[in-house]
Amino acid sequence: MKLIVGLGNIGKNYENTRHNIGFKILDNFLGDIKWKKNSYGLFYKDRDIIYLKPTTFMNLSGIAIKYFIKFYKINIKDILIIHDDLDINIGSYKIKYNSSSGGHNGIKSIINVLKTEEFIRIKIGISNDKEIKTKDYVLGQFTKKEKELLNEIKNSIYDIINDFKENNSVDYLMNKYNNKIK
Repeated sequence: MKLIVGLGNIGKNYENTRHNIGFKILDNFLGDIKWKKNSYGLFYKDRDIIYLKPTTFMNLSGIAIKYFIKFYKINIKDILIIHDDLDINIGSYKIKYNSSSGGHNGIKSIINVLKTEEFIRIKIGISNDKEIKTKDYVLGQFTKKEKELLNEIKNSIYDIINDFKENNSVDYLMNKYNNKIK
């Protein structure tokens, strides 16, 4: 069993924000599916893959992920987290494994609750406008230009997800996809 998690915040006012890129990726990747809901998240089960959008809010994402890991008996190495990253240019991405949170509160929560950094992440660049408070920037809407740049990498992100589902190793994923970064 594998768990693919898109990080974001639940609610209409967060729907199209930079911080919700993980939710948006899963929505677009899966298309028109019917999400199930429990106390921890919106989820969709497809054979041996669970897709999850935690509803615990970003800063408590680890609680939701831990629930699904325990309930479905998922190995920590079979988890893929998709999230935004301020330190990567918009239109770029990076696969990471066994690394710190880099200041991302959702990742901090996951590391604290799971007591490990040994999970795979796709960090999707949202850039950083230093003239806007970080909270306001990440909770802001994408511009038209930003949406165009993200659209250019969406197929690569989908390929990473599909390769992860096919049991490819983290080394394989990093070697294949991190070399494509702009």
